[in-house]
Amino acid sequence: MNNRLNALIESFPNLSSCQDEIRQAFDVLHEVYANGGKLLICGNGGSAADSDHMAGELLKGFTCPRPVDDMWKRKLGTNLSDKLQGALPTIPLTGFNAFNSAFNNDCDPYYNFAQLTWALGVPGDSLFGISTSGNSKNVLYATFVARAKGLKTIGLTGDSGGQLFSNVDVCIRAPASKVENVQEFHLPIYHCLCHMLEDAFFT
Repeated sequence: MNNRLNALIESFPNLSSCQDEIRQAFDVLHEVYANGGKLLICGNGGSAADSDHMAGELLKGFTCPRPVDDMWKRKLGTNLSDKLQGALPTIPLTGFNAFNSAFNNDCDPYYNFAQLTWALGVPGDSLFGISTSGNSKNVLYATFVARAKGLKTIGLTGDSGGQLFSNVDVCIRAPASKVENVQEFHLPIYHCLCHMLEDAFFT
């Protein structure tokens, strides 16, 4: 874990300002996955793309092999099990195209992620909300639902933290204020978290 975080700071020295929060976020996610929980991720625009991207790194091998364990090889047979990879259960809330278009048309679009969190989240899960400003309403409302349901909450924002800062358990504030600069920091931050989780569960 420390090697991954140290490498991140060496490559992006400005991120030293949020290394404690990155470590805290890892601790939250490690506990969630170790106890059989799952991760919900949400964001808008570029942050929606980051939600999908982060989920992709967790749902299959990222940088190391993740062979299926022997128990599943016996159950599935080697022909099938050899084609599968170890995964950390993750749901990007941005991916429900039919739901999101229907909900946004029929209801209040500011509550789309809140509705999905209400439907899918259970105690022991975690919600990871990405918002460069920290003020995205639909991300914020999802955190309200998550906390009420007993999910751990993590925010990934710009330097101010916005409203997410005081409404999540851990807020990682990238040291930038312009949207494009914040997003440039978000990628290495969540890649580092994915590396750390992969190391913890698959190496």
